[in-house]
Amino acid sequence: MNQHMETGTIDTILRAFEQGDIATLVNHIDDNIDFRIDHYQDATDVNWQKAANKTELLALLQRLGTEVFPKGTKMIEVSSTHLGGHWVITKLHQQFYYGVQAQMVDSETWIVSHSKAGKCDYFRETVTNVLPLAAAV
Repeated sequence: MNQHMETGTIDTILRAFEQGDIATLVNHIDDNIDFRIDHYQDATDVNWQKAANKTELLALLQRLGTEVFPKGTKMIEVSSTHLGGHWVITKLHQQFYYGVQAQMVDSETWIVSHSKAGKCDYFRETVTNVLPLAAAV
């Protein structure tokens, strides 16, 4: 299978998120998504950052937009690698105004995803850091 076809779904979802294009994002999500965002060594409450279907995901995205990304995000790097069997690992480097901390930040995350027929049915993001932009440079 072509690596671009395998990585294309997650890349499309991430670019749609960056552009605020929720319709495209949701169009590439399976009805039974297993979605969760975790934070590595961070006390941030992320218990609400999980979804089991599109309805829950839409509510999560609305809250993310309000609390975490009130000014959107700028993706610096999106690098996806096909792992086989429709699994992909993605390194995401982004900068955004972090509503929780009320400051510009730089963040790197790792995403493991599974997609089939253009629909993502598994998404695990591990946020490895969220640093004030001045400290990240």
